Amino acid sequence: MVSVSSEPIMPTALKILIAGGFGVGKTTMVGSVSEVPPLETEERITEASLGIDDLAGVEGKFSTTVAMDFGRITISPELVLYLFGTPGQDRFWFMWDDLALGALGAVVLADTRRLDASFASVDFFEEREIPFAVGVNCFDGRRECTSRQVREALDLGPSTPVMLCDVRDRGSSKTVLLALLEVARAQASARLTAAAGR
Repeated sequence: MVSVSSEPIMPTALKILIAGGFGVGKTTMVGSVSEVPPLETEERITEASLGIDDLAGVEGKFSTTVAMDFGRITISPELVLYLFGTPGQDRFWFMWDDLALGALGAVVLADTRRLDASFASVDFFEEREIPFAVGVNCFDGRRECTSRQVREALDLGPSTPVMLCDVRDRGSSKTVLLALLEVARAQASARLTAAAGR
């Protein structure tokens, strides 16, 4: 007789950062995929940010993340992702090192209207050897660049996924997260193989 364990499955919990420049859609992405009401630290943009936050290209933005966003998505009974959306303004970047502790990887969101705002995020994860995928947020369905053009503009290697997405759409956001999991798995496997060969 086969005995079936009645023990509940304890899923592995992994920490993922959702990063990128100011106004790129980080809060929206966390909210679109989270299966729990997301924790958001959105505050209204006031006159105090004039001359500090660059609103070029996002003139219609009226609120901003001042600490972090948090959400959760269950990928399978064995795997749960905890999503931490980072603040995008330069003055809050001191928080990124703390948020990155223990992270499996990151999604760097890019806005083709302000692609230069992605360089700092890419540099941050490359310097710390944290796996990442790039999600090109196609606002209002606009696809002004191809993923290849974005890859070339950001000077990314072939192993970094670059995907066009709409962060308002749960399925689109989830596809980017799955691509990140795959690249993180591949990099972890390569490190284990290299360590075993020493």
